Amino acid sequence: MSRHDWFHEATAAGVVMQAEILLASRNRQALAHYLPKMVRACDSIERTRDPQNNLFLVGPASNLLAPSYGGVKQPDGSFGKGYLAGLSITYLAALDRMVELLRLAGETEKLGEYERRQTITRRSLPLLLAPAGYFVKSVEPGGILHGVLGQKQFNYLEGTVNADAVGLRVADDQTAASIYRQIAAFPDIRPFDFLLVNAPGLDDTYWNWGHRTGPGLDGILAFGEWVNGGVWATVEGRAILMYYRLGRFEDVRRSAVRAMKWAKDYRMDSPWSQRGENSDNSWYDEGKWLHGNGIKVTADNYAIPAATIRGLFDYDYRSDRLILRPRVPGGITRYTQKEPIRFGDRRLFLTCRNGGPRVSSVRLNGQPVEVASPEAVVLGYDALPTEAHLEITTTGGWLHEPSTVVYPAIPPLVPPPGSPTPARAELPASLQRPFALLSAMAKSLASASGADYERAFVAAALGAFEDYRLRAALEPGPGYYRPITPKRRTALSEFYEQTALMMYDGWVRRMKVYAEKGDARQKGVAGLFAEAQKASASQP
Repeated sequence: MSRHDWFHEATAAGVVMQAEILLASRNRQALAHYLPKMVRACDSIERTRDPQNNLFLVGPASNLLAPSYGGVKQPDGSFGKGYLAGLSITYLAALDRMVELLRLAGETEKLGEYERRQTITRRSLPLLLAPAGYFVKSVEPGGILHGVLGQKQFNYLEGTVNADAVGLRVADDQTAASIYRQIAAFPDIRPFDFLLVNAPGLDDTYWNWGHRTGPGLDGILAFGEWVNGGVWATVEGRAILMYYRLGRFEDVRRSAVRAMKWAKDYRMDSPWSQRGENSDNSWYDEGKWLHGNGIKVTADNYAIPAATIRGLFDYDYRSDRLILRPRVPGGITRYTQKEPIRFGDRRLFLTCRNGGPRVSSVRLNGQPVEVASPEAVVLGYDALPTEAHLEITTTGGWLHEPSTVVYPAIPPLVPPPGSPTPARAELPASLQRPFALLSAMAKSLASASGADYERAFVAAALGAFEDYRLRAALEPGPGYYRPITPKRRTALSEFYEQTALMMYDGWVRRMKVYAEKGDARQKGVAGLFAEAQKASASQP
């Protein structure tokens, strides 16, 4: 639409995500490829900076959850620009990471400029605070604040910008505490455990400026359905990082358990409708995304379990070091993370003897490590061995938080050792030949030199077939928020069937590429698959 400004905050968010990948991987080739593009993105955002106050002056729909930001209504009825808090917050998170990337890349000339941008952006943040110490949504050039509870107009609390400010460590500790205090004191922002984009409804959208309801604010534009007071799993992921930073583990627990129950119901929607109650979803129960089977799995939802794991140590990747801030919930006395985290070519296995928020001792591969500060564990990259087993002991005590939620009873697809062998359904006709071909490839590749990738691919694909057999035989239960009807139960099996077929199709496509464009080894792998196909076709 002609009234829309550029998608500035989403651009900044893209820089944050790519920077995290590059800082964790330390991949020099990828860094050389992406860094110029990220610099260009940051330079584009810089053009919106007002030199008078170092805030960013942008128009409608330039926020991350666009088009809920309407800018500023002008006397002639058009919509002009305002200072968008979300852009300052997300861009500063990007700048924090860009500074580290430029150090890693040795870009000393650009580094000074980005440190300057970082400093002036951080110093400008107080201009975006409400009197109670949380971030507003925007500020008009004339000084009017949008998103302040209790004022006559633009009276709402913006959830996204405040969760981002704390979760991305843009806000200082004092501001982070003020933000959480306001969220905790305002139940309307979390009516169904998940954080709303805003509450109550917006009265500063271009759909119906000055009003929360009425013409233009119905359907998906009504409060609680989409970008106006809706619920997004990606926002919830950052909210979980906020809770961990502040040691609010019961908030993490409530969020994670609600997500687990929705996952068990196979309604991993995004957004959730009705402020997260989601009894009738505007997107997936009706409209153009209607699938008719009552099953929905959206990638956004994996932000919640990812944040639930990441927040335990709050990984902070820098150019030359990794900072860990243990935040293991008080009910857990010892936590061991069996899957390693990566930092360049280092693999870190983490254990925490949990006694509180303060680090008292650290051992690396059995040897004591100096603790420079009780606030965090700082691991220099060059001093880390390729495989590092880290044991962190913390002290200081956590506040007692009694649990207020009931965990979902989910029958495990993979039972613990010693359990009776779970029942397995037979494969349907659609899966039998693909399964046989992949099984033959697993045998052919078992001892093949240099075929680690192909073996892993085939193993993952065969796992999808095994998952089908387990799921089809599993009793899913009655459902938590949406009943598991016979129709939905059938759809569950079909969902797993489709997943297995897509994995197989992916293998077939790869073999075609190998046969046409691969090197000698890859052509050999493709030849093995062609032989398996011929053998299968000759069988009755």
